[in-house]
Amino acid sequence: MANNDNTTHFGFETVPESEKAGRVQGVFGSVASKYDVMNDVMSMGIHRIWKDAMMDWLAPRPGQKLLDVAGGTGDVSFKFLNRAGSGHATVCDLTEPMLVEGRKRAEADDMAESLDWVVGDAMALPFEDNTFDVYTISFGIRNVTRPQEALNEAFRVLKPGGRLMVLEFSQIPNDMMQKVYDLYSFNIIPRMGQVIANDRDSYQYLVESIRKFPDQETFLDMVKAAGFENAKYRNLTMGIAALHSGWKL
Repeated sequence: MANNDNTTHFGFETVPESEKAGRVQGVFGSVASKYDVMNDVMSMGIHRIWKDAMMDWLAPRPGQKLLDVAGGTGDVSFKFLNRAGSGHATVCDLTEPMLVEGRKRAEADDMAESLDWVVGDAMALPFEDNTFDVYTISFGIRNVTRPQEALNEAFRVLKPGGRLMVLEFSQIPNDMMQKVYDLYSFNIIPRMGQVIANDRDSYQYLVESIRKFPDQETFLDMVKAAGFENAKYRNLTMGIAALHSGWKL
């Protein structure tokens, strides 16, 4: 989160706010071609179960318009469209190489007509007010320089009656389990990044960024502060990840 001298965190490093977006672009541009493989390895495939859990709670309906921010290679949008049966998804991401990878997948899966791919910033979305039925962001909001502004933008672009759904790594309520998880994260994941993506530093950043993100209750307050009602969250896998939901009413 930003403080009074306009700095923020990039992992455990303090950097000027103006630098963070470029650094995040560098991380995801570097790992784009291996991103889906690394997600599988880092989470032992559990991220797919978490995204299915998000879809279960979201319950997509035919004809809905989704905005998937930090949508990267589009896996959440693909799941949404398959569940809805019909509709449209816009994948918005700061990093064009991620979108390029996703567009290839969409064409391979014959889904290109139902998807748009837009380079954009979560804090200043290039869309009109009251445009989308659903806004999702998965493992992306912790990389935003000012997450509260991203939530405010989500509220703006959703139609009245629209739904926010945030899937993000979070904090395990049990201190001992959190310590075990931290040992795994800090010792194993950067090594995996080196072996699989030839990029240790990017995955070191990703691990650090998880530990800097607000806990479940703090983030719930941020969702409410953006204007969302009926806001609540569900822990996934003991709180390693959490789903936050809210409605624009």
